[in-house]
Amino acid sequence: MAIGVAINELIELGAQTLIVPGNLPIGCSASYLTIFKDSNKNEYDDSTGCINWLNDFSEYHNQLLQQEIHRLREIHPHANIIYADYYNAAMQIYKSPQKFGFTSTIVACCGGGGPYNYDLNIKCGSPSSNVCDNPSSYVSWDGVHLTEAAYKLIAKGLLQGPYTIPQMNGICNSFDGLSNKGISDQ
Repeated sequence: MAIGVAINELIELGAQTLIVPGNLPIGCSASYLTIFKDSNKNEYDDSTGCINWLNDFSEYHNQLLQQEIHRLREIHPHANIIYADYYNAAMQIYKSPQKFGFTSTIVACCGGGGPYNYDLNIKCGSPSSNVCDNPSSYVSWDGVHLTEAAYKLIAKGLLQGPYTIPQMNGICNSFDGLSNKGISDQ
């Protein structure tokens, strides 16, 4: 696995702590939802609107990545290799958007129209694109990237728990001052 080779090389160069991110739930991405919009309706999660088989693929990748991280931890017991569970940190938002103040999860805030406001030929910022009035109520910014509000919640879940293995709030106490640096409680 190329990621494992890169981690190993960084440790051999002297890195002592590495954070390795897993995949986001790509089945919830407006870009993939647009590309596969003609999929069978049975392939969609009824509660989130995400494409199940794409999310299954993300989870499979993340399982293999975690196995590789486990192998590398055994080889390098002196290194802190932290798995960042982006998938589950993001899925909490897709499963309960209202709890976090989101009104739109799978439709992009900035895009080129269509059911998910994503058009591969109309990029966000181009003259024919459109932008939502309240980006902080959207999870998806442009169909590929998330909004600042979504990334803020994911970062909070990673830095303050429980979405890292091992949990970062148990490894490093320097994360305790996050609310003073722009990451506050929701």
